[in-house]
Amino acid sequence: MLTIAFTDGTVRPWDDAEAKKIFWHSSAHLMAEALEAIYPGVKFGVGPAVETGFYYDVDLGGRQISESDLKAVEQKMIELARTKETFERKEVSKADAMAYFTEKGDKYKCELIEDLEDGTISFYTNGAFTDLCRGPHIKHVDDIKAVKLTSIAGAYWKGDQEREQLTRIYGVTFPKKSMLDEYLKMLEEAKKRDHRKLGKEMELFTFSSRVGLGLPLWLPRGAVMRNILENFLRKKQAELGYLPVVTPHIGNVDLYRTSGHLAKYGKDSFQIIKTPQEGEEYMLKPMNCPHHCEIYRSAPRSYRDLPLRFAEFGTVYRYEQSGELHGLTRVRGFTQDDAHLFCRPDQLQEEFEKVIDLILYVFKTLKMTDYMAQISLRDPANKTKYIGSDENWEKAEKAIIDAAHKKGLKTVVELGEAAFYGPKLDFMVKDAIGRKWQLGTIQVDYNLPERFELEYVDVDGSKSRPVMIHRAPFGSIERFTAVVLEHTAGHLPIWLSPDQVKILPISEKYADYAEKVCELLKNSEIRASVDSRNETLGKRIREISLLRVPIIAIVGEKEVSENSVSVRREGVDAGSYSLDQFVQYINSAVAEELKN
Repeated sequence: MLTIAFTDGTVRPWDDAEAKKIFWHSSAHLMAEALEAIYPGVKFGVGPAVETGFYYDVDLGGRQISESDLKAVEQKMIELARTKETFERKEVSKADAMAYFTEKGDKYKCELIEDLEDGTISFYTNGAFTDLCRGPHIKHVDDIKAVKLTSIAGAYWKGDQEREQLTRIYGVTFPKKSMLDEYLKMLEEAKKRDHRKLGKEMELFTFSSRVGLGLPLWLPRGAVMRNILENFLRKKQAELGYLPVVTPHIGNVDLYRTSGHLAKYGKDSFQIIKTPQEGEEYMLKPMNCPHHCEIYRSAPRSYRDLPLRFAEFGTVYRYEQSGELHGLTRVRGFTQDDAHLFCRPDQLQEEFEKVIDLILYVFKTLKMTDYMAQISLRDPANKTKYIGSDENWEKAEKAIIDAAHKKGLKTVVELGEAAFYGPKLDFMVKDAIGRKWQLGTIQVDYNLPERFELEYVDVDGSKSRPVMIHRAPFGSIERFTAVVLEHTAGHLPIWLSPDQVKILPISEKYADYAEKVCELLKNSEIRASVDSRNETLGKRIREISLLRVPIIAIVGEKEVSENSVSVRREGVDAGSYSLDQFVQYINSAVAEELKN
């Protein structure tokens, strides 16, 4: 087992998530040292580890750097690593830290130091480079054996569009060259699976600058796929006692003041809408939960009524910065498969476990079998970020931990990743090429019921407060669609494909028979269409393969005479079937895919 030694005295296996995080953050420092050697006077913002590597935001003082320049930086990083330099930690006073970076002329570090408390500041030095950092780092810099700087982007300092725009350089490193080779192969495969490329080829969605950045337009085939996903979940939710609700796309600002969302997310929301007549203020809906709380409040509730499960495919809007928008995975308008469950405290555990079962049902159906549950808790060192009493937080966190353990989930605990109103269970799914995606979330909330003064009449006639569970198995339709496309490389299961069957007559004289086959399939609730364009059969097959239609039925003289079709499935000859057999073949294939 490959292990890495760290400056805090620990030795951890490379596969440990925290080990990779420290390794990649150390690599950001090594890249900074290389940049300083090549671009004297460069100033540095922040350089954290991210899920697949690291980045550093830098100010090159007006100099330009392109991706063609990154090779020289990579080579310098390897050269510095081979010197076997070490990371040295030094605790410094706030005054000394400020003096160091003032003399160096690095205004960004000085600004960061202003927000730190004296007695909590440390420097790390590797070779000729000293950085402001809490650490820890890898002990031996020469553990970095392979380097790839992957891309360059722009980034506003502290995410503020009114501040300086820095250059963000992304990279990844490994302790073995073979690991980098594997990673680069994965990147090549990821390019082929990019949902933006697939979405265009499969005619699923598009974007328009006239409509607005980050606002997807679903094309007919994409809308069909989206409807299939929604109906799949609606059917299962109906079986589980969920009640459908619909809420508007805007809400009065006071609604979000009450919920706390305005204080928490106001700066990330769209401009408040003011009505010229009444002077009221409205917002595009950033969350569905306050609306669902008001639905609960719309009628008296008894302990006998609970649990109540309100479900909605509700579209919400958040102002993501343009540089962070990415296809369907990061958008400004998206539809959550949202539900809010209102239950008695004694029902919380059972309801939470049922939601876990629902999420696992979704994963199993989509063949997403490699996943981990992240227990996202409050940061005990910074409780001011959260609302509600310690007592309620402790009860909510215990409920999540107990349910996850009872279900036998493989879990990891992350402090500081809770929602501002409650802890949550986030499902981290690995796709077919090993990338991790956060899909599916369940949150326990004692706080919004208090803020909205939600009540029910208890068995003894007293007024009691319900507990609220927030849940979204998909997360959002947009992001879930992107992940499914990349997981399957666009080869969707038959049940989810917008077109399940394309029927190709060999020539025009067989078009009527093709239409007859199509009508039969449609009457059997199979999504089918005819492609009788005046193009060669080979060209039509090639173009349909870009749409990733799973089944092609070819008809000609032989098929007409035998009342049959010749079938190709995923590009492979699947034989000849009578029409009745063909319907049965498709239905059996779909039933096998949906078997759970």
